[in-house]
Amino acid sequence: MALLITGGAGYIGSICVEEFLLQGHKVVVIDNLQEGHRKAVLPEAIFYEGDSGDRSLLKTIFQNHSIDAVIHFAADTRVESSMTDPGQFFNNNVANGITLLDAMREADCNRIIFSSSAATFGEPQYIPVDEKHPQMPINPYGESKLMFEKILDWYHRAYGLKFNALRYFNAAGASKRFGDAKRHVTLLIPVTIQVLLGQREKLQIFGNDYQTKDGTCIRDYIHVLDLFQAHIQALENLDKHPNGKYNLGNGQGFSNLEVVKTVELVSGRKVPFEFAPRRPGDPAVLIASSDLAHQELHWNPKYAKLEDIVATAWEWHRKHPNGYKFF
Repeated sequence: MALLITGGAGYIGSICVEEFLLQGHKVVVIDNLQEGHRKAVLPEAIFYEGDSGDRSLLKTIFQNHSIDAVIHFAADTRVESSMTDPGQFFNNNVANGITLLDAMREADCNRIIFSSSAATFGEPQYIPVDEKHPQMPINPYGESKLMFEKILDWYHRAYGLKFNALRYFNAAGASKRFGDAKRHVTLLIPVTIQVLLGQREKLQIFGNDYQTKDGTCIRDYIHVLDLFQAHIQALENLDKHPNGKYNLGNGQGFSNLEVVKTVELVSGRKVPFEFAPRRPGDPAVLIASSDLAHQELHWNPKYAKLEDIVATAWEWHRKHPNGYKFF
């Protein structure tokens, strides 16, 4: 299968590119390298540097390659930044996505797997969060993902577009070759590891006054290789479920303090940290029910233990403290 992967030089994208290539697929990558890295894209993939909302570039790609399906990772993902600059998020995550969908229509490509987010749900009304849970985002990032989900629904109804929206909870971990080396790292596990590697003075934990067991946020962590497997399963089942929306998580939550303790356990080092005020737009608890993905996609995560997920991240960052700078 020939796949166009937007954002394929980023954290999750680069790992999925590697895995798709290993499975024998032809892979074309488009990435503007604002957060991604050229060295994170294997030479076996065809690479275009540019924006996934560049209509002319997209036309060239679809004309030059017989694309069977699109894997759409490209997005702005920093929740805190979305609160101060929502326009950028709606432009990059919604407007650019529409341009991509229209380019697909012109090329008679009607299959897409979309990287959505648990942020579409906002503050949970119950735990675990299943697909029937109301979607009421509390930040523009989540709103932008929900808007694009709705656009996909309308394109499915009007144009026969086949899509799956995969709502990641907290992506974590690394493959042996690729990991999280974004230029603006905000995720808890890699930030904590950066502290241990001397790249940050101390860790800031945002909020210790939530209504949780230790006062810090609780999240559901899912390994990036398990996320890749969900994409494979989604592609294989797209004809059966041409407008599927699935929550992807392990179904168990860990507090920020528990994550820090797990990093300490895996690394054998103490993490200096301090509490800071809550970040705007952060829900207290997010834990997934992935029963629908288990049933319809036959997807079952292999990395169920937080310690195992953290260990893969620690190993990658320890070996590549400068990310892709010296690859």
